[in-house]
Amino acid sequence: MKPQTLPILVFTFLTILFPFSKPDLASDRSALLALRSAVGGRTLLWNITETTPCLWAGVLCEQNRVTVLRLPGVALSGQLPNGIFGNLTRLRTLSLRLNALTGSLPSDLVACVNLRNLYLQGNLFTGDIPEFLFTLHDLVRLNLASNNFSGEISLGFNNLTRLKTLFLEGNSLSGSIPPGFDVPNLEQFNVSNNALNGSVPSKLQAFSKDSFLGNSLCGGPLDSCPGNATIPSASGGGGGGGGSGSNKKKKLSGGAIAGIAIGSVLGFLLLVAILIFLCRKKSSSKKGSTVDIATVKHPEVEIPGEKSVREVENGGYGNGYSVAAAAAAAMTGTAKAEANGGGAGAKKLMFFGNAARVFDLEDLLRASAEVLGKGTFGTAYKAVLEMGTVVAVKRLKDVTITEKEFRDKIEAVGAMDHQNLVPLRAYYFSRDEKLLVYDYMAMGSLSALLHGNKGAGRTPLNWEIRSAIALGAARGIEYLHSQGPSVSHGNIKSSNILLTKSYDARVSDFGLAHLVGPSATPNRVAGYRAPEVTDPRKVSQKADVYSFGVLLLELLTGKAPTHALLNEEGVDLPRWVQSIVREEWTSEVFDLELLRYQSVEEEMVQLLQLAVDCAAQYPDKRPSMSEATRRIEELCRSSLREDHDPQPDFINVAADDVSSR
Repeated sequence: MKPQTLPILVFTFLTILFPFSKPDLASDRSALLALRSAVGGRTLLWNITETTPCLWAGVLCEQNRVTVLRLPGVALSGQLPNGIFGNLTRLRTLSLRLNALTGSLPSDLVACVNLRNLYLQGNLFTGDIPEFLFTLHDLVRLNLASNNFSGEISLGFNNLTRLKTLFLEGNSLSGSIPPGFDVPNLEQFNVSNNALNGSVPSKLQAFSKDSFLGNSLCGGPLDSCPGNATIPSASGGGGGGGGSGSNKKKKLSGGAIAGIAIGSVLGFLLLVAILIFLCRKKSSSKKGSTVDIATVKHPEVEIPGEKSVREVENGGYGNGYSVAAAAAAAMTGTAKAEANGGGAGAKKLMFFGNAARVFDLEDLLRASAEVLGKGTFGTAYKAVLEMGTVVAVKRLKDVTITEKEFRDKIEAVGAMDHQNLVPLRAYYFSRDEKLLVYDYMAMGSLSALLHGNKGAGRTPLNWEIRSAIALGAARGIEYLHSQGPSVSHGNIKSSNILLTKSYDARVSDFGLAHLVGPSATPNRVAGYRAPEVTDPRKVSQKADVYSFGVLLLELLTGKAPTHALLNEEGVDLPRWVQSIVREEWTSEVFDLELLRYQSVEEEMVQLLQLAVDCAAQYPDKRPSMSEATRRIEELCRSSLREDHDPQPDFINVAADDVSSR
């Protein structure tokens, strides 16, 4: 028995045999106040005049006891003292991650025998991983990552038979992982960036190599351990074959050298042939430069999977790549002739309403352009006209309806006018090409903003920006639904929410689902499509609400719907969020960039609840877009009132200080 184990056993023994006072809500409250006094951060501004701690931020209760304590990223510092968690015996979830807590874990944490979720990552804890953790047999999630824990990994983890998540990366753990390491239900595991050595135990070899990087480990998903590789024998078949073997080795080396020489000559000749071919092709291209650029078909770049960054549904703008033609450069020579006015009944760009007619089809043909992405309904381009005007042009695909039908439907789209819709300015229709011209949104799409730059230079998206985007998108979709019970968007997703320079949301691609044929594959909107939708051209308003709910979940979690597979293969974003809420660790749903905004935690939870309501499996359980918009407006007003409260920190602190005297 290790020396540090004795006090833990003594504490447990005394607690069981001599329960001097039965813990209750009052003792829970006292323990929380003691915690605040010891390590209180800038946002532990609890109103201690309230008799119940169940109303304090980060505290949840059941059956008149504290069961959840979530204080992530609230600037807690110092060491957790003993004598606090011995009273919080009903805790099921404890989250103190992303603070500056130091020292070792308090031994009275052993009294929290109901603990299921323990999140301590991102602190400065030191010492060995305490053995009392291995007595908390109900633990399901344990995250000790990014601390300063040292020592070896214990076989005591095998006692945690319900454990599904174990994250130990970013510490100073040393030694080897014990060969007998076997946690039966483990689904997520990471020990990367420690000082571990030796081989990966067989029971852990199913995890990816990312779980072990930054150590001196080998075997399993990593490189083979030294001594395990099969080394072919260099000796001959008989005892006196040494000289023969030596001669064969010399002959083999000569053959290899000859092969290398011949291969080098052939490779050089092949390279010369390729260069000659490319030079001739370039020369031919120059000679044919008088060929109209509009006759060239530019390949459409297929981006596998959901295009979270570069996909555009009229301009969900990613990086794209430059091409030497305008968005209309893919049009046929016939279209070019029509643009030049050749032939009777020449076609031209048709503008809507009072849209300024400062360019025509030929201007588009001459413009420089950038491919922004390939989306559900076609390829989108950023076109820069010679006079400096910038527009977004979508080249539609799979349009099978007649020109009259197209004209009637697209004019209805062009007539829609709302500040949260991307305006459709003009269109072009011919037998071979159908083009739509929109205002260009310089900030790109919500998808690119959420999932694009994840590096050190990224500007975190605060609650104010995210809630405003949610409200703008809701208002735009609500306006569409107000045009009639049969009017829906049909393709709501983050790449179709575009942003102005002030981060105002604009909904794009509305009204296009009715223009395309059935070949517009449903996979393009995987993760957003309501379960009852079978025909992508027939999407009800309640199906739009489902897609909007998924969009809100994406906004709150920072996870793309098609990449939300966590513990089970095939689990979509709504079901993943619902499973976490059922596990009673709701705050773990939110994007890390949102966890610093503790003052609006209630509003964040309200928006999460709305998202879950919108993404209900059955359409009649979902709210209307009008109700969804109203609820977002209310929570935005609520957070605004709190943000504008005059010096709330000083008022609350002063009140608390007075009350505590």
